Amino acid sequence: MSAPDYLVHGSEDTVGVVVVESVKANAVLTGLDMSTGQTLHMDALADIPLGHKIALKDLAVGDTVVKYGHDIGKVVAAAKAGDHVHVHNIKTKRW
Repeated sequence: MSAPDYLVHGSEDTVGVVVVESVKANAVLTGLDMSTGQTLHMDALADIPLGHKIALKDLAVGDTVVKYGHDIGKVVAAAKAGDHVHVHNIKTKRW
C-alpha cells in the first residue's frame, strides 16, 4: 500500500484524520486503520486540509465525534460520510 491519505485509530472512530497536504472534493482516498492495518477507502465530498477530519459515516446533530478512540465533541451541523469535519460542524462538550 502507498502512503495513506487519512488515518483511523480503530473501529470506534467516527472520523479519520487527513495526513496529506490537501484533499480535493471528489478524490478517492485511501486510509489506514492503525489498529488492524486494514486499508480503507473513502470518497471525499469536500476539500479537506491537512490535519482536519473526514467523516467515516453519516453524523447527525448531537452525535459524539470519536477520533483516535477519544470523544472530541459533538456534532452541531450534520455531515455525510466523506465530508470535512472541523470547528464549523463539531464543538467541544466542555462548554
